[in-house]
Amino acid sequence: MDFQRILIMLGLAVTTYMLILAWNEDYGSGRVDNDSVIVANVPQDNLLPDINVNTVSTTSTTADNGQIDFLPLDNGLSAPVTETAVDDVALNTQNSRYVTIASDVLNITIDTLGGDIVEASLIKFPVAINQPDSPFVLMDPRNAYAAQSGLIGQDGTDTAAGRPTFAVVKNHYDLSTGQDEIQVELKTTQGSVLVTKRFTLRRDDYLVDVDYDVVNNSDQSWSAALFGQIKRDGQAPALVDQNSMGLAPYTGGATYANDAPYTKVTFEDVEEKAYKAVVEGGYIAMVQHYFVTAWVPKGKQDKNTFHARKLGDRDAYLFGFTSPNWSIAAGGRDTKGAQFYIGPKDQYKLEEISPGLNLTVDYGFLWWLAQPMFGLLTFIHGIVSNWGLSIIVLTLIVKTLLFPLSAAGFKSMAKMRKLQPEMARLKERYGDDKQQFTQAMMALYKKEGANPLGGCLPILMQMPVFLALYWTLMESYELRQAPFMLWINDLSVMDPYFVLPILMGASMFVTQMMQPEPPDPMQAKVMKFMPVMFTFFFLWFPSGLVLYWLVNNLLSIAQQWYVTKQVEKAG
Repeated sequence: MDFQRILIMLGLAVTTYMLILAWNEDYGSGRVDNDSVIVANVPQDNLLPDINVNTVSTTSTTADNGQIDFLPLDNGLSAPVTETAVDDVALNTQNSRYVTIASDVLNITIDTLGGDIVEASLIKFPVAINQPDSPFVLMDPRNAYAAQSGLIGQDGTDTAAGRPTFAVVKNHYDLSTGQDEIQVELKTTQGSVLVTKRFTLRRDDYLVDVDYDVVNNSDQSWSAALFGQIKRDGQAPALVDQNSMGLAPYTGGATYANDAPYTKVTFEDVEEKAYKAVVEGGYIAMVQHYFVTAWVPKGKQDKNTFHARKLGDRDAYLFGFTSPNWSIAAGGRDTKGAQFYIGPKDQYKLEEISPGLNLTVDYGFLWWLAQPMFGLLTFIHGIVSNWGLSIIVLTLIVKTLLFPLSAAGFKSMAKMRKLQPEMARLKERYGDDKQQFTQAMMALYKKEGANPLGGCLPILMQMPVFLALYWTLMESYELRQAPFMLWINDLSVMDPYFVLPILMGASMFVTQMMQPEPPDPMQAKVMKFMPVMFTFFFLWFPSGLVLYWLVNNLLSIAQQWYVTKQVEKAG
């Protein structure tokens, strides 16, 4: 049993060490400073999107399935686009080509060249707890992060020769008090065709509607396809507010596939081979820790082509979709659009937007355990209104439910502890004759009804539950900058004074003292070193995770003390 226990503890120690290495590799050297998070005057070159179209007729680009056979091209927007007056309305493009729209939760910047979202910040999510007035910039121009959309194909406004320049009434829009939504229209003409690109933001909503309203005043039918894509570099977000949960979270693409509602499309994947799939409805997303952006086509029955690829030799990637071909008869008018989500990984909201999008809250292979745990954690928070207390209550509930398994292990440990004097006598009797000692030890186990693995197996059976709880805490954006009490004002970062890790290490030491001492002196030394090593590792772990581990240890001590007393009473 002692050897098995040491293997388990060593495995946990190695795993913890690897988590620290992963954390340091991805987050140890933040790429930006706290005081430079908000971009003031970003050079225009950083905001220029890479066009994602082919200028070919629909007859030559339509595949057998009726979809536009579309893969992005990178032309660097070298061709200028002539600005055109729109309709009879006196529109004002002013001197700036950028338009800002602010709701109560979002602040987005749109480039009138192409009508792309080139910057987005989340007003209700400060970049750091000590910078409450500086919103977190999710779509950062320094990451070449942009949400591009347009019309491609036979009569599309977006071509390899250039993209349209839209006219707009003014350059700044705010959601006023009493308003539930705000609509901003960008307009351009293409011969006798009037194209209006409409952005709609709603109160307390991170979902942006992007619609194209096309009025075909020509004497010929008009045909094009809608595309939407996310452009981004391959760098993980900089650790501005140190809100990592120990393990480097996933940064990369994700999409809805025919055989899975959530499929990761990593940067490494598209470096090796461009991704392409035709899916009914669907979404394509860019995932990072706590937050996500995603294009969701509005035509739920449409067979959309989803794609991803690397842009040449640069550190830039495109993840997007193309809708089926769209035709408007001469003199006709029609609207087609998509929704673009920019916000936290709120799995309840994401599930409403598109099937499978909620799975960007990635709990790994233990999702079937982690999802109900998150539901329970959220329910508890609705009662106690404190995420730290919610973690404590959730840990108490989990430990109570697992008590039968824990009790079996504690009983086995108690029996083994009672056998320690006899084990010492056997060790003294047989000296260095390990074979004779092992045979005598197994005979003693059989005689006393003790199981050397009895204390390990229940612990191993509980590990999936504890790992699922770990991922629940790691993936929950609700814990970002969530205060607990006293000096713990952010459960997603390390304890600034190391109080919780030291208490956690002390609780591990007490737990170890209550267990039977290994007969082998070397094993005993290794076991005594474990609390010190774990304390060192947990110094840099988020306080929410350390709080869970500390409470779990304290409850284990109480349960083990109770079971041991019961065994001693039974004789």
